[in-house]
Amino acid sequence: MKKTLWIIALIAVVNALGYGIIIPVLYSYSRQFGLSDFQNGMLFSIFSIGQFLATPLIGRLSDAYGRRPVLLVSVLGTAASFFMMAFAPNAAFLFIARLLDGITAGNIPVASAVISDTTDPKNRARGFGIIGASFGFGFTFGPAISAFSLRWGTAMPFIIAGSIALIACILIWFLLPETNIHKGAMVSRHLFDFRKLFTALFDPAIGKTLLISFLVVFAFSIYIYAFQPFAVQLMHLSAQEISLIFTGIGVVGLISQVAVIPKVVKRFGERQVLVGALCVTAVMYAWLFGIRTPSLFMAAIFIQAFANGFPMPILQSLLSKEADDRSQGAIMGINMSYQSIGQIFGPIVGGILATITIPLPLLAASATVVVAIVLSVQMLHKHVRQQPLV
Repeated sequence: MKKTLWIIALIAVVNALGYGIIIPVLYSYSRQFGLSDFQNGMLFSIFSIGQFLATPLIGRLSDAYGRRPVLLVSVLGTAASFFMMAFAPNAAFLFIARLLDGITAGNIPVASAVISDTTDPKNRARGFGIIGASFGFGFTFGPAISAFSLRWGTAMPFIIAGSIALIACILIWFLLPETNIHKGAMVSRHLFDFRKLFTALFDPAIGKTLLISFLVVFAFSIYIYAFQPFAVQLMHLSAQEISLIFTGIGVVGLISQVAVIPKVVKRFGERQVLVGALCVTAVMYAWLFGIRTPSLFMAAIFIQAFANGFPMPILQSLLSKEADDRSQGAIMGINMSYQSIGQIFGPIVGGILATITIPLPLLAASATVVVAIVLSVQMLHKHVRQQPLV
C-alpha cells in the first residue's frame, strides 16, 4: 500500500507542479502570441471548463476499466499539453493545450479512488492528506522551478513540466498495480451523465458533502482572485514579497496536511475537525476584509493557510466512506466537477465584487464558508451509505 500511496502522491505533485510552473509565466508567454487581456482570461478559464466536463467521465471510466490505464492515459495527456504549450506555433495551440490539460487533470479523482481502494476507512484521511500535501509541495516549488528555468527561454518551464509528467507515466506503467477489484462491476447506460451530477446533490448520503466541497472551493477561488490586487493595491507589497508569501503558504499547508491532520482527526473525529477548520477560515476571510496593517495581514494569511489544509482531505475521506465501493471513481469525479464549477465562477464573482471595492470579495468568501459551516454542523452525526450509481 505504501508504494501505491507514494506513486499517487507523485501524480498529485505532477499536477500541482504543472500548475505552479505554468501560472506565473502563462500570461507573459501568451502575450508573445498577441493575446489581449480578455483572450488571456479565456485562456485561464478554459482549463477549468475542460476539467469540469471531463472529470465525471474519467472517474466512471476508472470504475469500469480500472484505475491504472485511465491514470496512464490522463497523465500522458497532461505531458502532451505541456509540450504543446512549449512548441506552440500560434495562439490556437495554446487554447488547445490548456483545454487538453483541463480534461486530463481529471486524473485526481482517479488517484483519490486509488486511495479509497487501498486504505481502510480509519486511515483514509491520512491518505488524502498526503495527496493534499503533494499539491502543497507542487504549489510551493512550481513557481521556483519556473523562475529558475526562464534563463533558458520562455518555453523551458513548459518543457520541464512535461518531462516531470512523462516520469510519472513511466512510474505508473512499471510500478502501479491495478487497485480496482470491482472493475467492470458498474452497469450504466451513460459514462457521462449531467442528471447524476445534479441529482447527486440530493443524495441523503453524499449530497451535503458535495455541496460543502463546492462552497469551500468557490470561496477559496474568490480569495485567490482577491489576494493579489488586495496585496498590491492596499498592502503595497512587491512581487518578490508576494512570491515569498506563497512559498510560506505552501510550507504551512504541507505541515498542516502531513503532520497535523492525522493527529487531530484521530483525537476529535473528521466531522468535528471539519467544522472547526471552516470556522477558522471564515473568521480569517472576514478579518482580512478589514485589515490594513502588514503584521496583521501576514498573521491572517498564514492562519488561513493552516486552516485551509484541513477541509479538502477530510471531505474526500468522508465521501469515500459515504459512497458505495463500486462507485468510488464516479463519486470522486462528481466531486471534482463541483470543485471545477467553483473554480470557474469564483474568480468571476470575485472580479465583479472587486469593481465595487477591492476587499469586498473577501467578505463574500467568508459568507460562503459560513453556509458551509451550517451544512457541516447538520451532518455532524450523519452515517448514511450511498447506494450504487447504476
